[in-house]
Amino acid sequence: MSWIFTLLLVVQIITSLTIISLVLLQQGKGADMGSAFGSGSAGSLFGATGAANFLSRATKWAAVVFFITTIGLAYVSNRGVKGQDTGVMSSFTQSAPVAPQPAGSAVPAAPGSVPTAGGGAVPAGATGAASVPVVPAVPSVPAVPAAPASK
Repeated sequence: MSWIFTLLLVVQIITSLTIISLVLLQQGKGADMGSAFGSGSAGSLFGATGAANFLSRATKWAAVVFFITTIGLAYVSNRGVKGQDTGVMSSFTQSAPVAPQPAGSAVPAAPGSVPTAGGGAVPAGATGAASVPVVPAVPSVPAVPAAPASK
């Protein structure tokens, strides 16, 4: 990471916090009613309308700096990259998928192996590998007659 990128990032963070603070300090359009309850003296530091103009101008210039640093960060982070894929999946290598064996296909048996019910083969010394579980049939449930409709 270059020092320009770090500098722009620090300026970006400070500017964003400044914009948040300046926006929260500004009074809304309906703030005239709030001055009746004691907050009217807060604007006397900059004069009658000086605080609104100062905060508006400061917010405008903070926003200009924010957008300039945003463009600078975009330029610095993509500098030197021409036609290269810099996405998340750029280093992913896909392997060829394994084709599934169709059901009932004959797998050649190795010498000394025992054939199984599925057409494959199990080595003669393997225990329990060739056993196929037997699933008992579920008895059918008789249909329940419908109840007569009451009138």
